[in-house]
Amino acid sequence: MAFTMVMVLLLPVAALSFNVELMPRDPLFRAGDRQTLSCSAKGCENPTFVWTSLEDKPLMGQSQTVGSQSFLTLDPVTRAHENLVVCKVRCGSLLKSQHTSVRVYSFPSDPVISGNDHMLVGQENVLTCKVPDVYPSEYLEIEWLQGNKVVHTDEGRVDVSTVSSRYTFTPTTEDNGKTITCRASHSFEGVPKDQKIKETLASLNVQYAPRDIKISEAVTVKMGASFQLTCSAEGNPRPVTLWRKQGQSEAVGYNETLVIHNATTFHSGEYECETRNMLGDLSATVSVIVQGPPRNTTIVVSPTSGLKEGDSVTISCHSDMVPAGRMALHRVSEDQRTELQSSLDSSTSISLPSIQLADSGLYECEAVNEHGSQRASAQVSVAVHPLEVVIKPGEGMITAERGSSLVLACSATNCSNPAFFWKTLLDGPVHNHAETRGSTSKLFFSPVELGDERAYTCEVKCGSVRKVKHTEIKVFSFPTDPVIESSAALREGEESVLLCTVRDVFPASLLQIQWLDEENKVLLTEDGSFDNALQNMTSVLSFTPTADDQGRQITCRATLKMEGVPLSRRQKSAVTTVTLQYAPKNTTIAVSPATVLKEGDSVTISCHSDMVPAGRMALHRVSEDQRTELQSSPDSSTSITLPSIQLADSGLYECEAVNEHGSQRASAQVIVKGPPRNTTVQVLPSPYVHEGQNITICCKTVSFPPPAVILKLGNGTEIYSPDGNFLLVNLTPSDAGEYQVNVTNDLGYETEIFTISVLERQSSPPPSWNDIVIPVIGLGGLVMTATVTGLVVHYLNQARKRGSYELAKCNPSTV
Repeated sequence: MAFTMVMVLLLPVAALSFNVELMPRDPLFRAGDRQTLSCSAKGCENPTFVWTSLEDKPLMGQSQTVGSQSFLTLDPVTRAHENLVVCKVRCGSLLKSQHTSVRVYSFPSDPVISGNDHMLVGQENVLTCKVPDVYPSEYLEIEWLQGNKVVHTDEGRVDVSTVSSRYTFTPTTEDNGKTITCRASHSFEGVPKDQKIKETLASLNVQYAPRDIKISEAVTVKMGASFQLTCSAEGNPRPVTLWRKQGQSEAVGYNETLVIHNATTFHSGEYECETRNMLGDLSATVSVIVQGPPRNTTIVVSPTSGLKEGDSVTISCHSDMVPAGRMALHRVSEDQRTELQSSLDSSTSISLPSIQLADSGLYECEAVNEHGSQRASAQVSVAVHPLEVVIKPGEGMITAERGSSLVLACSATNCSNPAFFWKTLLDGPVHNHAETRGSTSKLFFSPVELGDERAYTCEVKCGSVRKVKHTEIKVFSFPTDPVIESSAALREGEESVLLCTVRDVFPASLLQIQWLDEENKVLLTEDGSFDNALQNMTSVLSFTPTADDQGRQITCRATLKMEGVPLSRRQKSAVTTVTLQYAPKNTTIAVSPATVLKEGDSVTISCHSDMVPAGRMALHRVSEDQRTELQSSPDSSTSITLPSIQLADSGLYECEAVNEHGSQRASAQVIVKGPPRNTTVQVLPSPYVHEGQNITICCKTVSFPPPAVILKLGNGTEIYSPDGNFLLVNLTPSDAGEYQVNVTNDLGYETEIFTISVLERQSSPPPSWNDIVIPVIGLGGLVMTATVTGLVVHYLNQARKRGSYELAKCNPSTV
């Protein structure tokens, strides 16, 4: 039989029914509220409760256990209460728990709008909307609405307790008084629907300066009646109103309506209404006319008193009358009232440019309009004018220089309005420009001409008075100094003529010309003639100069003997110095520092000659076959500088002075010394020869003084050659070897070394050196000692002439 064993685990009944419940299950608490979490133990008679947190922070709440329930109270709820809360319940040996996540939100108050109270029209204004104590702030969105239109949106940020939004807005005047809404929406999950949205409505206070000013129309009112003016303008803040009357500094009203009772003519005029607030001002004007009879009628005579016959007088009438009527000016006498001037206006005037005695009397102004009339009068008295006339520069005769400027001024005194008349002799007309200003008339002569020489009259009339003044103009011309000229060149012993000319003289009959020597002794005197026009006066002085007259001064003095001519203008003179002409003489040439020089020295060669007139000075270098010009000058001197003279510059230098009367020369020899240079040695026909052949040795060099040329043979023997040529005759192998040529003068030397090779052949014994080495002159011929000496002297002489020395060339001798 098989048995089945069943094991049954028996548990206490209480353990099977024990359970824990935590409420609410997903709590979302509003910050600031009082909230409670409840933990219930079911199926346990005596449970033990423990509240803990799964996060690393305290619970921040008060717990209380009542029977099988425990309560955790959060009062008030804060952000710190966000936590993962655990309720642990022990029932005997059993332990159970439940947990829940506590979330917190905060959205306690409506948005706060600022910046809307003081907005400026046309400018960017910033409106600010703030929502305080928001949590979590990243779920908050702020919208700006104008009407139902959303114009701006901002979102919250993490860890910001107050969410702000800034809206930049440029208002117009039409926006004033309108509203704007700031709406805040919290989208955090679980927030009750009625707490998700809060909004604030604000009115826009847009401030602007006064505009659209309105003022009442012009007012016309009769005297004694009342009138009112109105003025208003838009503006925020509301503008205040100020009234001013044109011509018055104080205000006449401070309300939009200005009321005037019992109007007088004083109230006529322009009224200005000025509206102003803190942002600006605006003004407008209106005209008020108060009608009445003429008032304040006046008559003004200008000048007021001291009138003299011929004065200019103005009589003016004026009256205050509205409406305008008629203004008339009358002259009143015993038997009649004569109207002189009238105008359909409140003013009129008349000018009398030259009042007379007959114009004396009573003058009356009468103003008339539809409301009445008014008169005013003044007495006008005219006296005879005590006229005085003065003419300047003065009465009598006036002397004036031709080409100068002259002004005749005629002045009248004790006459307010004189009349001037310029005339010539026999009342002829004056064609010169005249200009009258006030009490002076001027007659202009610019420039003064010969035809202006005459008598002039200035006639002045002042009323019934007439006076005349006379003057006479005398013209002279003496503009330039005398000019002395010679008819030909002055030469000793030849009769000569000097001419003295004075140009454009007037009157020529009053001119005197005198010739004077150095002691002011009068040599000749001539008087002029022909004074009816400008003249060129010439005086001629004839004399025969001697050598003693050279450098003598002669003066030509011209004197205009005319009254009225200033002393400084009466006399002019010219001076000439007697200069006798001659051909060049005392011509010299100078070489500095010396005529004998070393190569490379600096030298200056100068030429000078005494000659009149100056002609031409030339410096030449003269050689055997040519004459080369180095420098010339159109003067009596010239020079040239050679900064580094060379051997080739040696030679004869000559100065030649030439003028129209002849020429003269002077010369100097310039010698330049230099050491030997450019020395060469030539062996002809070749330095390689056969035994028994001849060789010519040619030495060439450049130097001065002439050098000594010495050939040094292999055995030490030295042989002199006057022209640098040597002939070696019938050479043998023993003649082969090294040779040396020394070229020497007192400034230096040069040495040249060369080698001769001789190929051996059978022959008789060679001659001695004294037999085969022969100095060669010219083309290699044998020359006796006396001949050699003569040629050396010849070369020395040629070298001195040329200033340098060059040894003669040679040709190879015949073998």
